[in-house]
Amino acid sequence: MKAGAIILSGGKSSRMGTNKALLPFHDKTNIERIRDELGSVFDDLVLVTNDPETYEFLNMKMVRDAYPGKGPLAGVHAGLTSSHYEENIVVACDMPFVSADLAGSLVKNLKHLDAVVPVIGGRQHPLFASYQKRILPQLEECLENGRLRMVHLLEQLQVRYLGESDLQAYADGSLEKIFFNMNHPNEYEHARKWAETER
Repeated sequence: MKAGAIILSGGKSSRMGTNKALLPFHDKTNIERIRDELGSVFDDLVLVTNDPETYEFLNMKMVRDAYPGKGPLAGVHAGLTSSHYEENIVVACDMPFVSADLAGSLVKNLKHLDAVVPVIGGRQHPLFASYQKRILPQLEECLENGRLRMVHLLEQLQVRYLGESDLQAYADGSLEKIFFNMNHPNEYEHARKWAETER
């Protein structure tokens, strides 16, 4: 697919107590799972990290934040800046069961819009969503004015929100699993047991 895939390596993982991206699942780290899944569909992959030495083993393009310390918004900015494509998917590293097919459908739904954001159980998922590169000026405005929540960006964009009924048609597997976020040790254990069923 002629679109970019931006993986956010995450911050300090303080709730997990260790780097979420490097947690093992069988013979792969979490970040390798995400890279390989997205790489099956997307032409251009980039990892946003301020610690590139840690991820050299991935052998993939990496970029640093231009606005370090400003959270996921800065990561989206860095990824879009480096992308070769107008249309892009953004994925956080705490989603071990991300679906490339669903990611592709989010990009295909962009069309004239600035962003397409899934909504599962009433919760928006702006860190598994598609964005146009042209939103960089709005991103920079938010970052420079200290408006650092993803909702601050979305308020300025033309966004389509896709609910569970819209997404189910594209989901290869349960939406609960695809959108599972892993932030605490017990959630990692849950994800690891889920991953056992894939073998």
